[in-house]
Amino acid sequence: MLTDDELLALLGDTESDRVERKASLTDPGRIRQAICAFANDLPDHRQPGVLFVGVSDDGTCANLPIADGLLKTLAHMRSDGNILPLPMMTVQKRVLANCEVAVIEVQPSYAPPVRYDGRIWIRVGPRRAIASAEEERRLTEKRRARDLPFDQSPVPGATIEDLDLDLFRRMYLPSAVSPDVLAANDRSLEHQLASLRFLGQDGIPNVGALLVFGKDPINWISGAYIQFLRIDGLDLTDPIQRQKEVSGPMPETLRAIDEVLSANVSVAVDVRAGPTEIRSPDYPIVALQQLIRNAVLHRTYETSNAPSRVYWFSDRIEIHSPGGLYGHVTPENFGEPGATDYRNPLLAEAMKVLGFVQRFGLGIPLARKELQKNGNPPPELSPGPNSVLVTVRRPA
Repeated sequence: MLTDDELLALLGDTESDRVERKASLTDPGRIRQAICAFANDLPDHRQPGVLFVGVSDDGTCANLPIADGLLKTLAHMRSDGNILPLPMMTVQKRVLANCEVAVIEVQPSYAPPVRYDGRIWIRVGPRRAIASAEEERRLTEKRRARDLPFDQSPVPGATIEDLDLDLFRRMYLPSAVSPDVLAANDRSLEHQLASLRFLGQDGIPNVGALLVFGKDPINWISGAYIQFLRIDGLDLTDPIQRQKEVSGPMPETLRAIDEVLSANVSVAVDVRAGPTEIRSPDYPIVALQQLIRNAVLHRTYETSNAPSRVYWFSDRIEIHSPGGLYGHVTPENFGEPGATDYRNPLLAEAMKVLGFVQRFGLGIPLARKELQKNGNPPPELSPGPNSVLVTVRRPA
């Protein structure tokens, strides 16, 4: 975090390409563009870019009240899914030369290029613009392989032929990249895959590419499937009614498990309340979807070959995710709104692009809300050192 002296020096330097100033929050889109550009760090400063909110272009104080609501709005720009991958940034209120300002410090991304609204924004000198194809290549080449998380690690032996390229072109690309960039049509398929972080510099698909688009992900990542058991009783030793292993590219896997859930939910119909019948499922589908997608997203694929598991007992559903809590998530804040960190940031981005995640950090709070509406008890969260268990019980 920069000191007051460092911030004052940047604030007064109207020529620096590490600084932007905004007098107010009237144009949040431009603030997001600036965050994206600083995260891409095309000049390779390897230092944070700083956005001052409450300061005019000439560096004078705009006398903007820096209230908690404004700071929360700025902080939410990190996790609302408009900037991908998630930028590393801090937001704080500071008083500089007797002027209250909101200071956003944006760290250079370890996995550029970063996109806002499907476009790659850059800044060199006073210019902020959408990256050209050549600038996009430069950003891709900046990626530091040794610092990458596991889902961006190359998979030796895999080639682009192991990916379902039709799925990538048809489903992913139109959602991840803005139409005007696609219309330019001067980027090869390999360039597009690399720009979206699915290929390394040597053209080898990474773990995330095989999980999201792989023709046979299990062939490369042993735990890349969901095991579903419907058990007639309260214990694993009781008879199994249904058993299914759901695998394939991630979009197909998540849609298939949604179908399995729908086929197993029981709906009771109450006609005693009047002419309008009341339909009450034993479990709300939306809550189960959120919890299972969380399990698939946040699990470890590196240190466990176990699948994500859904055990449906007579009185409860258990959702098991291999791997303990990660990063800033602790047993104390687990499940709270905004308490999130990403073991698999590329997978998180893919789930957001494909519409399986609406906003980061709200999966468990949304599930809790849907369970309450349906009359179910709150989900029971049991994080352990090697796995996370979430238990959902039937309505009382």
